[in-house]
Amino acid sequence: MDTQNQANYEIVCMSPLGIELQQADCKVLADVIDTRQLNDGEILIQEGSTDDSLHVIIDGKLEVTRDVGGGEHVTLHMLKQGDFAGAMGFVDGKEHSATLRAVGATEVYTMRRKQFESLIKTHPQLVYQVMRAIIRSVHSTLVRMNQQFVEMNNYIMKAHGRY
Repeated sequence: MDTQNQANYEIVCMSPLGIELQQADCKVLADVIDTRQLNDGEILIQEGSTDDSLHVIIDGKLEVTRDVGGGEHVTLHMLKQGDFAGAMGFVDGKEHSATLRAVGATEVYTMRRKQFESLIKTHPQLVYQVMRAIIRSVHSTLVRMNQQFVEMNNYIMKAHGRY
């Protein structure tokens, strides 16, 4: 295993995708990822764009923003180390609903759908486990966002005597 594959292997093993994988599966997945360094303010994903990439944050943060018109953006969420980015675009290929911008120096690893799908015939269990991890991550993000929505709604409405 060359130096880059060894580094990718270690990154995959320590990531949310590698938690449930055997070492051999981490090695297979390491062959289909690339790492990328982002500078502060650099855009990883642009709202309205499409691509076939899943990103996992190795280090740093990504601010998730949405254009609200008039050149203004609202921050929806902050992704941190271990979070997935672009998961829905990776799965369904539709336009991204938000922009993801690095907050400080940020490192991600990227897996492209075509390379990942090449593993279906030779490593179907691995593909299943990765897809399950993606769904878990998306579900976790959705739950957090729903909780934040309820808290904000309660605050605005001063409901239930909580505020």
